Amino acid sequence: MSNPVITHQPGAGSYGTNVQTGEWSTGLCSCCSDILVCALGFICPLALSCYTANKYGENACLACVPGGMTAMRTHMRLTYGIQGTICNDALMTCCCGLFETCRMAREIRIRNGDV
Repeated sequence: MSNPVITHQPGAGSYGTNVQTGEWSTGLCSCCSDILVCALGFICPLALSCYTANKYGENACLACVPGGMTAMRTHMRLTYGIQGTICNDALMTCCCGLFETCRMAREIRIRNGDV
């Protein structure tokens, strides 16, 4: 009795096969393209972070957890097929926090058709 020959290996999970060729819909400093997000971000950055997490379908408290916005940016990037790395996600949320949070909020609003 012969064993069947395996000719095809099972594929990786959904993220392993995700080809990331996309870009963010707006630039890092395109704050004025959505005045609501810009105003909320500069008046109360924490409120914008909570709003962004909530609009993305996460618990609003994610914004208060250390590394939460980095994790959300990574997930958002993978979901939307945007190029980048985890290291870049960490650097962007750490060094450009408010601008990056504004960009993430704009991205969600654009993809949800809220703008």
